[in-house]
Amino acid sequence: MPNRRNTLYSLLILSLLAGLFTGRAFFFNLSYLLGALLIISLIWSWTAVRWVGITRRTRTRRAQVGRNLEEVFVVTNRSILPKLWLEIRDHSNMPGHRASHIVPALGPRASYRWYVDTPCTVRGEFTLGPISISSGDPFGLFSSPRTLAATSRVIVYPRTVPVDHFELPMGVLSGGDAQRRRAQTITTNAAGVREYAPGDAFNRIHWATTARRERLMVKEFEIDPMVDVWMFVDFSADSLVEFPNLRRINGTGAAIPTNGEIPPSTEEYAVVIAASLAKHFIEAERALGFAAYVPHREIHQPERGNRQLLRILQSLAVARSFTTYSLAEMLTLETPYFTRGTTLVVITSSLDTRWIAEAQILARKGIRPVCVYIDPSSFGGNVAPENTRAMLRLAKIPTVTVSRGDDLTAALRQRPI
Repeated sequence: MPNRRNTLYSLLILSLLAGLFTGRAFFFNLSYLLGALLIISLIWSWTAVRWVGITRRTRTRRAQVGRNLEEVFVVTNRSILPKLWLEIRDHSNMPGHRASHIVPALGPRASYRWYVDTPCTVRGEFTLGPISISSGDPFGLFSSPRTLAATSRVIVYPRTVPVDHFELPMGVLSGGDAQRRRAQTITTNAAGVREYAPGDAFNRIHWATTARRERLMVKEFEIDPMVDVWMFVDFSADSLVEFPNLRRINGTGAAIPTNGEIPPSTEEYAVVIAASLAKHFIEAERALGFAAYVPHREIHQPERGNRQLLRILQSLAVARSFTTYSLAEMLTLETPYFTRGTTLVVITSSLDTRWIAEAQILARKGIRPVCVYIDPSSFGGNVAPENTRAMLRLAKIPTVTVSRGDDLTAALRQRPI
């Protein structure tokens, strides 16, 4: 385009000079024609990107590693003038996102759509947009850009692996499956409603259902012997071990996997293990709590249901090992949240054994710790973890060891030692 414009500029100047020196009308008419061509082309390119609407529809603002993010783009020409072509460039920062497109000729009031299916390969929170539009005149002299600053955000949850069994230590209360038996007293687990019977307490009446059905309805409760499970994930900077050639988004973001495998980083293994165990406990209808410094403090009180799972996955999606707190310090700070009878699952790769002493203190308070230990030496660590394993055995903390390249389903199924 610059070369074409420069040629026309040169012809325009030469025709004007020739007209001035010769006085012939032909050269003046030629210069007027070239000037009009440049002005018309400039106006055409400016109008080509005006009165254009772009609609971006994302099926969901949440995705997961291993799945696809589906989007639909619709470009509408809102003017009565045709659009010869439109170049749509998407400036999203999501890895592997390819939504840019060339839109062919659009007639007046016409629309054009295309579909984008992006495989999610990296966990994290990403920005979709902004979008820039560019077009030009029929002669290829000018190109007019325009930017639509509207953006939206999408969060990609970490991947999960199936966990068919994970053995927990026996707590103060029974840790077995839920007993589907009705309770005569009020418990924390409401099972449903039924019609009022003589002798039922008035504080068991469910007034919303009573008003809807126009007869007295009371709540029923189930016996629920299961203890709460707390999951504590170590994202301390000192415990991070990873391959030196590991690539990250913008140098500091989540690790970029290769060949579809979990990136060789203790942080990424901790995220996948925590996400998989969270899904396992929620599907088993356990009350699950979550604590981690990601690097800011994240605490989710024990709850059941998919809402709790989504909260945990959202925290894990953006987790990075930046906090300067050690695992021992984090356990000390969060001790008040762990009640007697709680099962505490600690996921760590730390070689600092001070946290084991904190776990022993919790055990004396009636809290049952279990450790999922990610072997840092398998990720290139210089110090062997035998001392840490020996301390865990002496402290009688059940431990499941995971190394790089292990089948996580099989590794988490093994009996803690």
